[in-house]
Amino acid sequence: MRLSTKSRYGTRAMLDIAINYGKGPVSVKSLADRQDISVKYMEQLIPLLKVAGLIRSVRGAGGGYTLSKDVHRINLRDIIDALEGSMFPVDCVDNPETCDRTKKCATYEIWKEIQDTINNMLDSLTLADMVERQLKINSTKPLSEK
Repeated sequence: MRLSTKSRYGTRAMLDIAINYGKGPVSVKSLADRQDISVKYMEQLIPLLKVAGLIRSVRGAGGGYTLSKDVHRINLRDIIDALEGSMFPVDCVDNPETCDRTKKCATYEIWKEIQDTINNMLDSLTLADMVERQLKINSTKPLSEK
């Protein structure tokens, strides 16, 4: 399985918004600039995150986007699901009724175990965890790189 650019960039955008949480809304332009993502591409990601209820818009001068939930209540799976939709390795794991072999198929069980492991990992990593990791990475850089 490979995550698309949407998930990679969207996760970075969510992390950026989370790091700036409490400092006011984050504009699409500032978000795109900090993440080295085009404004046009960022404008495609933002609505997906907004529709999923992960961010909300703030209108007016100094407006932009902010989290709609606490950083501890948003996990990586929420973000990936908003940007990718189904991430199942094979169709029968997503919808077992599509295959009459699922009850007697060892490969189905293996694909399901893989998906369950991935889901558990994605569910266990919150946006707060990602912020903590990013801040730790930033604090370990030499002064010349800060």
